[in-house]
Amino acid sequence: RWVLSLQCKGSRNFMSALRRAVEVDFKDKDKHKSQGLYLLTTGIPDQETHAISAYVAEVCTGFDLQLHVCLFSVMEDVDSNGIIPARYANQTETALAFKKIVQAAHGRFHWFGEAGIFESDDITIIVSEMEKANNYSQKCAFLVESLKQRS
Repeated sequence: RWVLSLQCKGSRNFMSALRRAVEVDFKDKDKHKSQGLYLLTTGIPDQETHAISAYVAEVCTGFDLQLHVCLFSVMEDVDSNGIIPARYANQTETALAFKKIVQAAHGRFHWFGEAGIFESDDITIIVSEMEKANNYSQKCAFLVESLKQRS
């Protein structure tokens, strides 16, 4: 269920947007069925990662809520209006910061760009399941072959 869409209006003031979402949408949490917040972003938040992680951990635990992040990496460091962000980090530093935030929120992290998918928790889980299935299949084939040889 989609309840609320927030924009940081030209900045990356993540804490302000998150507080608005939590205070507006989840003050009457018994009336809402939302289980996740989805952040679609192109850069690192204005606030420090440790402060956001601590806040997110507290909020998500109190509301049984998960924060999921979709980071879209763009090549330019300046937004379309020519505004330089208050806080700068390269793509790798930005991804690491959001991975820490997502871990605190028990959510999922997805990082993609114009070239494709760089990292995705969902894809990692699917690949892991496929590797397990392949491993079990190989073990079953080995077991069947050993039983054939015995008989």
